[in-house]
Amino acid sequence: MNIKDIKNKIKISKLSKKRRIAVLIAAAVLIAVIFFIVHKKKQAAMSAMDTSVVNTDFVMRGEISNELTSSGTLSPKNTYTITSLVTGEILSADFEEGDQVEEGQVLFVIDNSDITKDVDSASRSLETAKEDYELAEKDYKKAVSELGGGTVRSQQTGYVKNITIKAGDSVGGSDIALAELYNDNMMKLRLAFLNTDADAISVGQNVAVELSDTGETMPGRVESKSDLIESINSGTMVKYIDIVVANPGGLSTSDRAVAYTGDLHSISDAAFEPYLNGQLKAELPSSVKISKVLITEGQFVTNGTALFLITADTLNNAKSEAAKQLDQAKNTLVDAENNVSSMNDTVDKYTITAPISGQVITKKMKAGDKISNNSNSSNELALIYDLSELTFQMSIDELDISKVKVGQKVKVTADAFPEKTFSGHVSNVGLNGSASNGVTTYPVVVTMDQPGELLPGMNVDGVIILEQAEDTLYIPANALQRGDIVYVKATSLESPGNDNKNADESSGDDYLGDAPEGFTAVKVETGIISNSYVEILSGLSEGQEVYVKDSMSGMDFGYGMYYDDGYGGPPPDGGGPGY
Repeated sequence: MNIKDIKNKIKISKLSKKRRIAVLIAAAVLIAVIFFIVHKKKQAAMSAMDTSVVNTDFVMRGEISNELTSSGTLSPKNTYTITSLVTGEILSADFEEGDQVEEGQVLFVIDNSDITKDVDSASRSLETAKEDYELAEKDYKKAVSELGGGTVRSQQTGYVKNITIKAGDSVGGSDIALAELYNDNMMKLRLAFLNTDADAISVGQNVAVELSDTGETMPGRVESKSDLIESINSGTMVKYIDIVVANPGGLSTSDRAVAYTGDLHSISDAAFEPYLNGQLKAELPSSVKISKVLITEGQFVTNGTALFLITADTLNNAKSEAAKQLDQAKNTLVDAENNVSSMNDTVDKYTITAPISGQVITKKMKAGDKISNNSNSSNELALIYDLSELTFQMSIDELDISKVKVGQKVKVTADAFPEKTFSGHVSNVGLNGSASNGVTTYPVVVTMDQPGELLPGMNVDGVIILEQAEDTLYIPANALQRGDIVYVKATSLESPGNDNKNADESSGDDYLGDAPEGFTAVKVETGIISNSYVEILSGLSEGQEVYVKDSMSGMDFGYGMYYDDGYGGPPPDGGGPGY
């Protein structure tokens, strides 16, 4: 092959490559043209369909309701877990799982021997506190009485001698000696009687006193009698009796006398003694300072005679101290009472009773088991359900909660019984809403009317019936225009038996709006309005074909679709909400 042939072959090769590229470009152009033509035809077909399809439905008769739905889990009316607040061995637990128990019935008895000693000790402490409080109260009243006006008064009777106090002295405490006190206005005899005779004489009894030297008698009174039997005069068994007589003025400690009553005589005589020969004393709740002494030597004082005055500052201090002592005694008493009450409450906890009436679901401990204070143990003993009612909680949107009222009927279905419908009612509408993702829901409690086979823990769906009407006319919600206008197919208005005056009165350009050709505007009165349907109280008749406005033209809305070529028809028998 020469050079010329080679050059010609190269030219032919280049030419073939250009032809192949041209063919590919032509094919691509052809495909684009075909796609464009098909797309245009499809758009034309869709446009033609849009102008020929009108959504319609029919006026139907049946039941219509406005409802709210939500799911929940069934719970018993009340649930109670029996726990123990004390430890010890269970002595008795006379019930079993599945038993019905009544409120207050004894379930568990726990050994309380460990706490019995503490209860006894607390009771003894309480008695002591009561006694201390009574004494403190008496001391306080006495302090107020004795110091009330800042004047200390005598509680004894006699003549004052040798006064030992003066203004400016500080005195306080019990048995404070203020002066010597002598009283011979009354004289006292201590006489021995045979013990058998003494037993026949009682304190307060009147006796005769006879002077030994003159035989003169005077009345006397038994002030006290000894219970001690003593032996005198070589074995004579006697008891001593103290007898008081009024001094007529001549009796002295040198005079002697005997006493008798009936046939009972003292066995010997004895010398008279002054009734009082001791000290004038005072009892003060605390130390006070004397501002003025009110008694004088030789003065005869009686119960209530003023002895001395107290300075104002020490008087206030004394009263405060007495009140403080009383408060302390009262606080101690209250603490003791609270301690006993707490102990008694603790003792009560050793007997556990049923807090509610219901059925025992679980029993975790029995007689002989020991309840410990182990932190890993919950001390749960049993579980009781009150199955007299079953309830569940629905969550209702904030936009609908105002429509829910106590007493409204609720239709209930359960996953466990798909073929059955149960009834309930709204028993509580809660106000404690909870928000999530910008939406607030409120709890609504539903109580089952007749639980039947339902059990706690089952999942259920509830439908709250807000409004309900039976055997009434209704149309799809989208068939209602402007609140009270429905577009009705003209042929339906002309059908026999359809006497619709509202069509004549309401039709016109004012109501046509988006109504398709061949439909007439009819003004209606509505009743219940749900998300899907509207109750018609007046203005339409059953079976009339109505225009249903829908944004997706050509979609089957409801039970039929109207085409210009005549396709369409009434819904199947029984059609309507829930069909």
